[in-house]
Amino acid sequence: MADTSARMLRLLSLLQTHRYWPGGELAERLAVSPRTLRRDVDRLRELGYPVQATRGVAGGYQLRAGMAMPPLLLDDAEAVAVAVGLRTAAAGAVTGVGETSVRALAKVVQLLPPRLRRQVDAVAAYTVPAPWDGPTLDAGLLTAIALACRGEEELRFDYTARGGERSRRRVEPHRLVALGGRWYLLAFDIERDDWRTFRVDRLAEPTATGRRIRPRQPPGGDAAAYVQRAVAGAGRHRVLVVVAAPAAEVARVVGGWGSVEEVDGGSCRLRMEVESLAWPAMVLGAVGAPFAIVEPAELTDRVRAMGELFIQSTPAVPAK
Repeated sequence: MADTSARMLRLLSLLQTHRYWPGGELAERLAVSPRTLRRDVDRLRELGYPVQATRGVAGGYQLRAGMAMPPLLLDDAEAVAVAVGLRTAAAGAVTGVGETSVRALAKVVQLLPPRLRRQVDAVAAYTVPAPWDGPTLDAGLLTAIALACRGEEELRFDYTARGGERSRRRVEPHRLVALGGRWYLLAFDIERDDWRTFRVDRLAEPTATGRRIRPRQPPGGDAAAYVQRAVAGAGRHRVLVVVAAPAAEVARVVGGWGSVEEVDGGSCRLRMEVESLAWPAMVLGAVGAPFAIVEPAELTDRVRAMGELFIQSTPAVPAK
């Protein structure tokens, strides 16, 4: 049953690209027989998804455009996760998504039972979103890239490298990865015959060519880890900080954003390679322990400026 459910979700994902799928190609993608595919399509129709079918040698399937989709059924944990995710997106870095997320959040919260609403409010009350220091993105840009990834289509776009050089790229898109305050596209560069990581804010005019691609797996099989290694190697600032806290505690906060090396039981060295010094400053604030900046000197200036901003923004407590 689990395999059937997973296959139907995969089928629905392919159909929601709204392209026309020949029956043979769709069955091959799902690794099922044409008969099993027909049964799965019938199940989707029973759930209310308007799947159109064309019979004959060139027959195939397509999800009817412009139809309202049936609501998703969420368990308690999923409902809370959606609401919290919308709260986070409302303060995010994608142009237009903040206002849209607020409207969607209002609708979702109205549908939550009181016990789940309390959970969402608790998460919102006791978490502080980090200020966004990276560039904002057009939501349509991310959508176009994400659809090409999901639809497994070749993608073309203009790209501006760090040094200002411009080029036209032709890639097989794999995944979008959010890392360190920025969005990245991991893709196989067809002309360079190798994997590449592209900063989405430097990317323009993404166009799906319509040519189908057979998905590849990046080296190591983990898209996020691959992008993290690539970004670390290209960071403009090398950060080294000695933190007066046990290495295990610092590592829990830092996660994959840097490396932590124990000095002794009560202190450790934190190393990061970043493009923006706002990111390590926020990480150090989240650690919440005294620290000494070894390099770069610019990080000291950034931390002092943030500290002064926080002090100025904190209202004085009236004397009793």
